[in-house]
Amino acid sequence: MNLFPKLQQRDAEQNPIRIGMIGAGKFGSMFLAQANRLPGIHVVGIADLNPSNARSNLAYVGWPAEKYNAASLDDAVKTGTSFVGDDWQALISHPAIDMIIECTGDPVAAVHHVITAFQHGKNVINATVEADAFCGAGLNQAANEAGVVYSMAYGDQPALTCELVDWARTCGFKVVAAGRGHKWLADYRFSTPETIWNYWGLTAEQAERGRLNPKMFNSFLDGSKPAIESAAIANATGLGVPQNGLAFPPGGVDDIANLMRPKSVGGVLESEGLVEVISCLTPDGAEIPHDIRKGVWVAIEADNDYVRNCFEEYKVITDTTGRYMSLYKKWHLIGLELGMSVASVGLRGEPTGAAICFNADVPAITKADLGAGSMLDGEGGFTIYGGVRPAAMSVANRYLPLGLANHVKLVRSVKKDQPITLDDVEIETTSTAYKLREKTIAMLAR
Repeated sequence: MNLFPKLQQRDAEQNPIRIGMIGAGKFGSMFLAQANRLPGIHVVGIADLNPSNARSNLAYVGWPAEKYNAASLDDAVKTGTSFVGDDWQALISHPAIDMIIECTGDPVAAVHHVITAFQHGKNVINATVEADAFCGAGLNQAANEAGVVYSMAYGDQPALTCELVDWARTCGFKVVAAGRGHKWLADYRFSTPETIWNYWGLTAEQAERGRLNPKMFNSFLDGSKPAIESAAIANATGLGVPQNGLAFPPGGVDDIANLMRPKSVGGVLESEGLVEVISCLTPDGAEIPHDIRKGVWVAIEADNDYVRNCFEEYKVITDTTGRYMSLYKKWHLIGLELGMSVASVGLRGEPTGAAICFNADVPAITKADLGAGSMLDGEGGFTIYGGVRPAAMSVANRYLPLGLANHVKLVRSVKKDQPITLDDVEIETTSTAYKLREKTIAMLAR
């Protein structure tokens, strides 16, 4: 509970944590909206494929023009301002920068950026959780080998869930399940960027005002992002995932304890120790009061009578047996909360979550019958969605990871709602991401 005073101390010593950011879209802009309010940090540079859009976003979130008009990275370090450009390699290699924040949302590019940053001795906060879903353990291993810190981004639901799991285990509780909420009906998995806003609950005007990307938001609605984030949680905590994918049981915050217990005692879990996602809609589409749609939760068990009695004495809301309870965080604020990761990594050298194993994977699954020659368009698009599966099953079946399924051509047809395999596609195998995926798969044999 002392991160902010430590940031203030760094500010007083005029020794800020110097940051380079790659990608200035929605997540990056949310962090930038807070960055000027934080002592002890300096965003030295921002690299984006479209620097003019990055500058527009800086203005949009309230940065005065003189704060991002540095002529170079060296000038930014000297003047305490920020340089905006398109050269991510220059950003990563600059000797004054301590930390890279990767928030492009492109998993293949993100892996290359992250590994390159490690080679230059930089700590990395990775907001592109899609990369964590298919090679997070490999990324963390590479960071350890380089002697740097690799971290999930606090504010995104995986890091917040990991925090709750850590709280439970540090207090001595057995974790029965953990996860996030979502707005879910089964048909949403076939949603496209053309159908997203009505399903999501926004008008096209509201989406345009927020500069919201329909493909990115559709990746949440169609189940891809919940699958990706569930995989990231499992791989960072050692929890498992359901054999046939997420169940999305409907419920509100007071239903968590009854839902997130084994089927043998009336819950939905096929076994203890799983990641799951709770829907805020009933099967007929009605909204559930006091939902956990935007939040995260952990379910724990009182495995002896004394703890169970404590739950009762302190009026804890439990399941019907009195043995299971949950703790939750109702909201997550995405990039607005990223300062927690910056401070934790920059001051303590501690990640706010990182993969420790390869328990879960996210195969690409078809949204329609796709013929040979079809081009896959990645998460949130028109052709595929992601569904979480145990990593051992996914690897054994040679499923194509969602994170590698953008701009990839099918070489044979695949029916609707079926996982795509590596044998079904023509895929480039020389990328840093593909090679790291192979290293991550090798961890299953250990």
